[in-house]
Amino acid sequence: MSAAHPVRALVRLLAVGALLATVTSCSVVNEAATWNSAGAYPKGGAAAGASPTPTVPAYNIKPLLAPAKKYLGLEIPNSPDSTAPAAQFATWTGKKPDLLGAYVAWDSSFDTTAASNAWKYGAMYFMVWEPYDTTAQRIAAGDSDNYIVRFAEDVRSLNVPIALSFGHEMNGNWYPWGTKQTTAADFVAAWRHIHDLFARVGATNAIWVWDPNNIYPVPTVALQLYYPGDAYVDWAGITGYWTVFGPHTFATLFQPTLTEIRQFTSKPVLIAETSVEAGANEVASVNALFQAVDKHSDVIGFVWYDYDRQGDWRLENRPDVEAAFRTGAANPDFGFDVSVTR
Repeated sequence: MSAAHPVRALVRLLAVGALLATVTSCSVVNEAATWNSAGAYPKGGAAAGASPTPTVPAYNIKPLLAPAKKYLGLEIPNSPDSTAPAAQFATWTGKKPDLLGAYVAWDSSFDTTAASNAWKYGAMYFMVWEPYDTTAQRIAAGDSDNYIVRFAEDVRSLNVPIALSFGHEMNGNWYPWGTKQTTAADFVAAWRHIHDLFARVGATNAIWVWDPNNIYPVPTVALQLYYPGDAYVDWAGITGYWTVFGPHTFATLFQPTLTEIRQFTSKPVLIAETSVEAGANEVASVNALFQAVDKHSDVIGFVWYDYDRQGDWRLENRPDVEAAFRTGAANPDFGFDVSVTR
């Protein structure tokens, strides 16, 4: 839920009360990236000269793709450029988060500080890459190749695992890379192109998270059309919020989307962005979130959105919600130190 997230916009649009509720390693062959004499990656393929082959193998992400325990992730302001917010969250909930998410604008540099801090904390950096100020068509055509290659090189050079979600909620119409301005074919082409550039520089320490919005507000959009394919995806994500006027059970909020995803992929599923709106169902919703994720063996965890943005989604100012989260997080199946998983 970046600043343009549709939760509140849909409240206005759907005045009748319906509200947005809103990987095995990839099989692409790793190649050394190639540059021209100016150090730029050529559009559409290799040129004379090649980058040095890294001497240290890329971090093996395979044990992280379907771990024995569930991820307990967190998106919270100023994290993970600082780990203090995550440490504070752990005091509220009794459990350290193991995925630390942040929104990353297109043309921003890879945040090595955030990725390093998360790793030292025992968590994995989960970057949500938002392609503002460009288009999927331009990305697929190679206009951003130099930027993407530099970014991928930095990911490979740091050589800790990260999770990467490009163009989240692409099945909605509220982002420029969504259905209003981007075709499914263009989105898939851009995703595959970015992934291929990462592979060519050997940046296989990235876990690729394909993250549509839950289908409740956009039931006519076919998710499979936006799916890049199993060779390009490690986790399937779902974004969904437990709200007062929208779905507030797992069966109505997430299960329809999970069922549709299972028609075309068996990749592990991460609830990539979620939180609970204040209201009569808030405690029951937190309980249902933990119980359902624990019950579904193919759902590997969730990422809690703890922001005061387009509504107050924080748990720390709601004692009953905080207590319910602490009870759920006490389940030993939730949370682990990702840095010891190799």
